[in-house]
Amino acid sequence: MSNEFLLNAESRSDAGKGASRRLRRLQERVPGILYGGEAEPQMISVELRELKKALETEAFYSHVLTLKLDGADVQAVLRDMQRHPAKGHPTHVDFLRVDKTHKITMQVPLHFINEAGSVGVKKQGGEIQHNISEVEVSCLPQNLPEYIEVDMAAVELNQVVHLSDLKLPKGVELPQLALGEDHDQPVVAIHAPKVRASADDEAGEGEEAASEE
Repeated sequence: MSNEFLLNAESRSDAGKGASRRLRRLQERVPGILYGGEAEPQMISVELRELKKALETEAFYSHVLTLKLDGADVQAVLRDMQRHPAKGHPTHVDFLRVDKTHKITMQVPLHFINEAGSVGVKKQGGEIQHNISEVEVSCLPQNLPEYIEVDMAAVELNQVVHLSDLKLPKGVELPQLALGEDHDQPVVAIHAPKVRASADDEAGEGEEAASEE
């Protein structure tokens, strides 16, 4: 997978809440940490404006990015992020170093296509019910997908799409499936609308009452 995101990062030595507050308030930078691989964890900071712009793109959350740290390029992925409880802007970020020889585990979004034109909706009058919007994958960094596509075109009424039904890119695995059939989680389904289902139930009850009389 090609790298499309680059963040300029700087090493920092001051630790603690006070230092982090000063960094955010006076320099408009976000404190963070870079860890993983054979190197020691390293405290860093990134520019708030640059990070906020990157966060506007969904792919940033599941993409191998380049940290330009003190003149060197480091390949990493966004592992965790804390936000201000009221304002919502990032207050701390964790980055995980990656290399081409070691698999990583990441959450990847699901993109559902052909929902309105699916058999269960267009021809059978059903409604889409999403159970999850992202899935955990395991793969080498270069195989990390930005998203996994779920094609709903052939899904019929009362049919459930499970994790095992997903078409995965080459080299990508779902760790949850390795835990057994009990972990084959439902992803999306098409069910009859609740209003119609309720009306059908009432009609059935009415017929039963009439037959009893």
